[in-house]
Amino acid sequence: MIRTLIYNLGLAFGLLKMMFSAPKCKKLEKEDPAAHDDLANRLVNGWGKACIKRSGAKMEVSGLENVPKDRAVLFVANHQSNFDILVLCGLLDCNKGFVAKKELKKVPLLSFWMKETHCLFLDRDNMKQSMQVIVQAYEQLKNGYSMIIFPEGTRSKGKPVQEFKAGSFKPAIKAKVPVVPITIDGTYRVSDGTGDNKIHPADVNIVIHPMIETAALSKDEIKELPAKVRNIIVGSMKYTEVK
Repeated sequence: MIRTLIYNLGLAFGLLKMMFSAPKCKKLEKEDPAAHDDLANRLVNGWGKACIKRSGAKMEVSGLENVPKDRAVLFVANHQSNFDILVLCGLLDCNKGFVAKKELKKVPLLSFWMKETHCLFLDRDNMKQSMQVIVQAYEQLKNGYSMIIFPEGTRSKGKPVQEFKAGSFKPAIKAKVPVVPITIDGTYRVSDGTGDNKIHPADVNIVIHPMIETAALSKDEIKELPAKVRNIIVGSMKYTEVK
């Protein structure tokens, strides 16, 4: 209980502390967009690292060398827990935004920094709006800004990885940028999958896989891409039931 309290207070305090940099960030947005993006992501990256540390999670991370810093990619990860967002914020040291559920747009402070890092908010019940977000994600990638997407569409909470939605890969295919698969394995044991609303210092396995180029894929290869990426992600799991 004490760990959970410290974690939640630290999460909120970290966001509040970051707001002292908000005026500088907004000023840079107009004067120097590149510097703005670097600052916003540096702040969010530090916040994510601090949250991981306070959770007590024992992180096993491999493949950080597969995070490119000189080109945009679409990071594609399975989704087990709300903790996944903090993990990816803290581990991926590059400018990136999430394709996230619309409900996060209403969270005070968090939504501000999500907008500053070019996150897009998806309404899963609105097909037209969902298509607009896919187009916006393509534009972000085309402009050199990496994006993160969870193609299951919802959290699995420790259950087997669900089917990956083909539409999640369209931004990368259209923008001709690489896909980088990420295995998230065990975060459900830190939160969400425990059923007690507490934070637990569980083992977590994160694998950042080598990028998959999309520019020269055939129609058949594009069709097979969601299943291929899912198989790569599932193939390196050791804490999650695999089917």
